[in-house]
Amino acid sequence: MIQSRRAFLKTGAAAAVAWPGLRSLALAGEPAGDALVVVFQRGGCDGLSLLAPVNDADYVADRAPELRVRDDGPKPGRRLAQNFAPAIDFRLHPEAAPLGDLYDARHLALLHAVGLENGTRSHFVAQDLMERGLSDGKELHSVGDGWLTRLLAAQPGGAPAISTGAAIPSALAFHGDSLAIPDLRGGLGLPGGPPVKSVLAGLYANATDPFGQAAAATLRDMDLVDSRLPRAADGKLLDYQPENSAVYEETESGRALRTVARLLKMEIGLKVACVDIGGWDHHDNLAGRFSGLAGQFSKALAAFWNDVARYHDRLTVVVMTEFGRRLRTNKSNGADHGHGAVMMVLSGHAKGGEIHGRWPGLASAQLDNGVDLAATTDYRAVLAEVLAARMGARGGVFPGFAAPKRLGLFI
Repeated sequence: MIQSRRAFLKTGAAAAVAWPGLRSLALAGEPAGDALVVVFQRGGCDGLSLLAPVNDADYVADRAPELRVRDDGPKPGRRLAQNFAPAIDFRLHPEAAPLGDLYDARHLALLHAVGLENGTRSHFVAQDLMERGLSDGKELHSVGDGWLTRLLAAQPGGAPAISTGAAIPSALAFHGDSLAIPDLRGGLGLPGGPPVKSVLAGLYANATDPFGQAAAATLRDMDLVDSRLPRAADGKLLDYQPENSAVYEETESGRALRTVARLLKMEIGLKVACVDIGGWDHHDNLAGRFSGLAGQFSKALAAFWNDVARYHDRLTVVVMTEFGRRLRTNKSNGADHGHGAVMMVLSGHAKGGEIHGRWPGLASAQLDNGVDLAATTDYRAVLAEVLAARMGARGGVFPGFAAPKRLGLFI
């Protein structure tokens, strides 16, 4: 059944797979329970730019002045109160100041020096490991499904999931009940419009084979989501109106998080939303490229959190990346692939306003392989705590991983 649905996707007829049971969930109009939004910053977000130890002597000595976050000058970083490493002045990049507001409101918890236990500098391997909930590359040959697939398999009453990308990410590999919905502003229809829909509906109306049944279910569920979008009397879609004066910019981050907000408010039983934000691979022009992307992302996340304020008690957002970047910058004014990175947890139940984990230091002897910020917290420890505290997970999501003592991410 799963393979047939994927084959249906590949025909180009629809960017979706069916949600069995979606009709009953949606039509009931009841709250969906806790939902999880997983944001993946693809490319290796530089944690030492996002959350910088601005007065650390090694940071000052080893990062070029024009590539450092500073505590003075016309655009200093956003200072954060913290007990993570009290002697160090940790500051958010100045363009990430909206994250500071979420932090000060105690909704946003930050984690530094997080990553894979067995570091790799390959984007493809690191992303694949994280999306499958693994650490050892040898396990990729034996574990095919994604960590979110294993989470959702244990959820009662059906577990719909969506991706805001054009395809379903590997974290949802072999999860048959997922939809890819990049944007809802034009509705959720098929390429070619009603004529194509009519032909396909007739073709699969009485199907008895798995492929045909999956295709028919896909069409029905796409119709259901589309029917929940508000329309004027003439049938035209109404513009989405964010709540609490939230403003989404026309950026990758803004469009994706606006789509998630709309789907949450449709009360269709959504359990998981995957959001991919690309462009973090800054081997050159780190200062300029990071500034633009960090600003876009931070504004979008703040807008989303304001927009979905009535969902704070049953919503958790996790932000992750495959690895950080090296302490020492290169000759192209960029930073190459590193190890330890920054993760974020945003929730109405988060123990926010704190930086969690353990700071390893930036002296040469403390760096991983003498060049990278070491990873002192396994990324799976963060995810496992989120799933246990907010999604009711009882293990089995991360094969062979025994979560250590809790990090204290939730109140």
